[in-house]
Amino acid sequence: MAFNNLRSNLGRTLLSLLGIVIGVASVIMVLSFGTGVKNYVTAQVTSFGSDIIAIEVKVPKVSKTSEANATGQVGGTTITTLKLDDAERISKMDNIGAWYAMVISMQISSFEEKKKQAVIFGVTAGVQEADKQVVIDEGQMFTDEDDKSLKQVAVLGSGIKEYYFGDSSAIGKSIKIKGKTFKVVGTLKSRGTVMGVMNFDDMIYLPLQTVQKKIDGTDYIMESIYKIKDMSKLDLTMAQVNDKMREMHNIKNPDDDDFSVSSIIEFLDILDSVFFALNALLLALTSISLVVGGVGIMNVMYVSVTERTYEIGLKKSVGAKNFDILAQFLFEAIFLTLFGGIIGLVLGTLASRSGEILAESFGYSIDLSITWWSIVIGFGFSAFVGIVFGYFPARNASRLSPMEALRRE
Repeated sequence: MAFNNLRSNLGRTLLSLLGIVIGVASVIMVLSFGTGVKNYVTAQVTSFGSDIIAIEVKVPKVSKTSEANATGQVGGTTITTLKLDDAERISKMDNIGAWYAMVISMQISSFEEKKKQAVIFGVTAGVQEADKQVVIDEGQMFTDEDDKSLKQVAVLGSGIKEYYFGDSSAIGKSIKIKGKTFKVVGTLKSRGTVMGVMNFDDMIYLPLQTVQKKIDGTDYIMESIYKIKDMSKLDLTMAQVNDKMREMHNIKNPDDDDFSVSSIIEFLDILDSVFFALNALLLALTSISLVVGGVGIMNVMYVSVTERTYEIGLKKSVGAKNFDILAQFLFEAIFLTLFGGIIGLVLGTLASRSGEILAESFGYSIDLSITWWSIVIGFGFSAFVGIVFGYFPARNASRLSPMEALRRE
């Protein structure tokens, strides 16, 4: 009887479904997008390795994760107190394995008549051991001796190599950077773009001290990276590194730190918190459409009860109980929400797949897969809306007096 009534009022049924369909599809899309982006960012971060810590410069008196620290450095505050000697002394501590120090700058590079702006990555020779994503395709990485003797040698990212030399070998060729000639000793396999910001394929790796003395004219570093031997001692190691850095920089008050020590694990915890809050906010916003859809169903059910008052009175006069009437109207509401949930799930899945294709067209490999818990949340909330908003009209219908109902007709 419930099915027959819904089928006989097809236009009203479809309009009632619309709000639920949009709501469930939105929930599925939001949760899929949130999970996909989180997994993508996490994979990008952990590509550097989950067993590393970093020491980087920081504006004193502010938190390392604060806006003041970021805007201070971007706005021109240059911290020059972190030195290569600091990095070397930290590397000798217990539980510290492979490491490298680095500076980054932008310079115009050239080969014959071609020119290209490139990211100059000045690093110590340990970069290949500490960062397993740095893989030599041809030739070799420069050595520690090359760094100390300020040799003008270079290792090219695959994009730079392709731009200047195409399919031919770059080994032994010379490129110019800031008017100085650098001999190419190696090229790297493609690594791509990390987090959509840093394209490693367009980088030129140079010995750190060569960059400091011959290109930048500085004596400080921006950051040093260390692999941890025993991750169970991560917190202890970070505390020891902090103490050692303060000792070397003669810092008594931690608020005066001109450096920060961070770990990938710490950063991943921050990412989890950020994405959890973001997903919760977006889920709350999209759930509004489900509530609106539920209100629409409730209004339609109230109209249906009013239109079918005589029918309800007739059924009750021939023996139908309150529960029978309640069950019929409540089933109609639940069916609308569950059927709308199925359609919403299909549309949400199609939209997520379209999002994947769109992201791939821009060079981002993001898996917007539908998780089981997103289905549970979408269907669960949909069923809840159907029960809550369908119950009150159904209850009113079940409580109608047969005589009163027949008299209205």
